Amino acid sequence: MRKRFALPLMTMGAVTATMAVAAPAQAHGYVSGPPSRQALCAQGSVPDCGPISFEPQSVEGPKGLTSCSGGISEFAVLDDESRAWPAATVGRSVTFDWIKTAPHKTSNWEYFIGDELLATFDGGGVQPPSTLSHTVDLGDHVGRQKVLAVWNIADTPMAFYSCIDVNIDGGPSPTPTGTASPTPTASPTSTASPTPTASPTGTASPTPTASPTGTASPTPTGTPSPTSTGTPAPGSWQVGTTYQIGDEVTYDGVSYRARQAHTATPGWEPPRVPALWTAVTPPPATGEPAPGDGWAVGIAYQIGDEVTYDGVSYRARQAHTATPGWEPPHVPSLWIRI
Repeated sequence: MRKRFALPLMTMGAVTATMAVAAPAQAHGYVSGPPSRQALCAQGSVPDCGPISFEPQSVEGPKGLTSCSGGISEFAVLDDESRAWPAATVGRSVTFDWIKTAPHKTSNWEYFIGDELLATFDGGGVQPPSTLSHTVDLGDHVGRQKVLAVWNIADTPMAFYSCIDVNIDGGPSPTPTGTASPTPTASPTSTASPTPTASPTGTASPTPTASPTGTASPTPTGTPSPTSTGTPAPGSWQVGTTYQIGDEVTYDGVSYRARQAHTATPGWEPPRVPALWTAVTPPPATGEPAPGDGWAVGIAYQIGDEVTYDGVSYRARQAHTATPGWEPPHVPSLWIRI
């Protein structure tokens, strides 16, 4: 659950640098397939989404809302209908895949198009598995539609929200129009901006491989975290292994670094869950910035250092060592455009 604290104005900036997101968000879950709006932001398929790109699982708000953002101002971009949100082409029946990075006891899941409740799935008041699927009949709806998926928690007044844009039966899919909501910009006091002590929580968009489906109100079942089968081959990713922040593995010949501590489960392969893994880019061999003060991974920057990135100049707000995913336009808590 997202918690907000009131701090004296004079101390806010200093405290934010060390505690705003010193650890990954205590997070929750979202629809990964067909990709929800937050999943598309986290994947980079829709650019300039702001903080939601780093924590797609954290769209949590009071129960009963109908917004994609869960009423969270930092995630207002999710409500922006003027964005060119890609729509997945689907049939009249769609399987929605959830990924849950911190399962909660569940009341139920609900699926809506507009004011119409399409389906409800009973949660039984228990914690669901880390990956879960529901098959939903979309009824007579055709063409471009927005599905609102809601995960209602049993022991709190909160719920998690995901909006999924679909094009049913391949019907007309016009570019959405509407009044543009401003793209949120994370500031040094934002609770969603990463700090140098921990990699920002990113995006997860796995497709679970053994999740249940249903059309009524089943008690959820799915793929639990498997028991570890032993020590993996050196450096290779393996189901059942417990990884810590900073651990490095290889998968399909690509190197990845763990962003969050977790136990690997099917569907959480590194390229599928950027919330848990980031592809590793080797730092420059010299440890010095590229010619022209270009931003580079592996460089230790000090407050006031200036760099260029994609032709734009930035000044460092905090001392830190650059890592993949901390490019200046992505982390306003670390860089300010000049």
